[in-house]
Amino acid sequence: MSVHSSPPHGGGHPDAPGGPDPYAGQGAYTGRGAYAGQGGYADPGQGPYAGPGAYAAPGQYADAGQYADPGMYPGQRDTYAAEPVAPEPVAPEPPADEPGEAEPDSSKGGRLVAVVTFLLPTALAFAMALRGIGTRQLWRDEHATWWAAHLSLHDLSLLIRSIDVVFTPYYVFMHLWISVAGDSPTAMRIPGAVAMAAAAGLLALLGRQLFTTQTGILAGLALAVVPITTRYGQEIRPYSFAVAAVLLSTLLLARALDKPSFKVWVAYTLSVPLIGWSHLASLAVLGAHLAMIVIARRSGDKIVSWAYAAAVTLGMCFVIPMAVSGSGQSGQIAWNQPTFKNLLEFPRDLFGSWDVAVPVMGLGAFGLVFAGRWALPLAAWILLPPVVTYVTADQLHLFLARYLLFTAPAWVLLAAVAVSRLAGPVAGAKAGSGAAVRRGLGWVLVAATVAGIGFQSLPAIRETRQNPWGEPDYRGAARIIEAEQRKGDGIAFSGVMGERRGMDYELRDDAGRPRDSLMYRTPQEMGSFGALECPQPAKCLAKAERLWVVSTTLDGQPYSGMPKESATAIQKGFRVVKTRKLKYLQLLLLERKPDATVDDSSDEKDDAGKRKVHT
Repeated sequence: MSVHSSPPHGGGHPDAPGGPDPYAGQGAYTGRGAYAGQGGYADPGQGPYAGPGAYAAPGQYADAGQYADPGMYPGQRDTYAAEPVAPEPVAPEPPADEPGEAEPDSSKGGRLVAVVTFLLPTALAFAMALRGIGTRQLWRDEHATWWAAHLSLHDLSLLIRSIDVVFTPYYVFMHLWISVAGDSPTAMRIPGAVAMAAAAGLLALLGRQLFTTQTGILAGLALAVVPITTRYGQEIRPYSFAVAAVLLSTLLLARALDKPSFKVWVAYTLSVPLIGWSHLASLAVLGAHLAMIVIARRSGDKIVSWAYAAAVTLGMCFVIPMAVSGSGQSGQIAWNQPTFKNLLEFPRDLFGSWDVAVPVMGLGAFGLVFAGRWALPLAAWILLPPVVTYVTADQLHLFLARYLLFTAPAWVLLAAVAVSRLAGPVAGAKAGSGAAVRRGLGWVLVAATVAGIGFQSLPAIRETRQNPWGEPDYRGAARIIEAEQRKGDGIAFSGVMGERRGMDYELRDDAGRPRDSLMYRTPQEMGSFGALECPQPAKCLAKAERLWVVSTTLDGQPYSGMPKESATAIQKGFRVVKTRKLKYLQLLLLERKPDATVDDSSDEKDDAGKRKVHT
């Protein structure tokens, strides 16, 4: 039955011609105009019924079970009409299955089932993300998060004026989190793990809302074991928050369409800015939301479009100012110029491996066939964001798998729909119904599917717990420096891999760490992630008798990644004592040449190398 149908009254529709009388048997009059038998009018002299509750005489009630005195009414026979029996209420015939009709609430269970549906995938996803969460080194983007979050709020405000304004809510949250939990890799990754775990639970609730409880649990558990849950649950970036925000918002909208209420619509309105604050690219899911609204309106709901328009308009008021400010900072991601090869490799990058992407997306394609009325919104969810961002890549530079991570749960949900369909209907009025044996088969399929996806995911999960490919071993370099450093040592950097941030993080607790000899202006002063190099390197290097050079150049030339003036001054004044080859990194220890001329005219009052990079 459609959710918009009028509820039956008394077992039937009283206004329907020929329908059961909802008032039958509730007491009838024996006189003119009184009901007698099956709802017809009894004429005087035709033996009206004078049973319980009927009038036996004006102003008098006949005793229950008594016959009316035949002498009181002319023409009445010495008999009584048989007491009519009210017909049993007849339930209306259920309509034919409507494609995409939500599962009846009775077959979904109550609140306890909903809690279990949420907690099972959440617990599994959190366990997957928690294992080895502090083992892997931070990489460049995570160093950027630490850098921004570790700044004072004043310095952070200067930073976002020139770069990363779209991540302001996340950076402020991480600033508060670090001030309480600390800045170890484990501590900083816990929020992302919680968000990704919550995303698995929210996907399960969404699957339960749109389809069946079995489908929801399968989708949530499957998302918990795919590689991206571990990968982005162990990352100090906002992508896991974007996935959770998208799923929360979609779940709230689905509930608002199913059981509209002011509170649910307010909650949905508040969820819209959460999507934009986590990542602007995630706002593409509003296209899928619009498809849900169009379907609801075609079903006869004339108010829902106005409610949706008001919610989105109000919610976007909190996002648009940030988006407008960020439009002037797009140069930061201008490096992202995808090719057709990147488009072909998108499924692998989205799920972490071809071994997972092929079965999940293959099953997801079949799931669209059985998704009923939710097929269009889910298709918009999985296809619209990558297509739009790829077409606009030259202008927006947003076609990147981690930016579009929020589309992966929709693929997983559709795959769960395809698998659950083998055990019975997942859409329509009969969703979740079927023989006990078939329902039991469905749970067996759930366990087998989760186990199969988990097995396919194992190699990629192991890889996510290792240092990312191409990332320098800053931790190893920091351990060498801490073991061999001397008071008064300097340090310099060569390359374009965020060497200063990486080493500053790894040496953050070392009070005697080498002085940054070539830093002329700090990142705080620049309002940027990078410092300004010394314009007169010979003078800036005058105080150092030994110099550590951290180089991430790919050509094997340790000085090719720094300004030519700095490289010349180092080579002229220092000689190499030791060279250590680490993963994607060279660490050189240099000593000043005995015959090198020292220019000690540097300004002591403005020595950036003596200042802490972070305040």
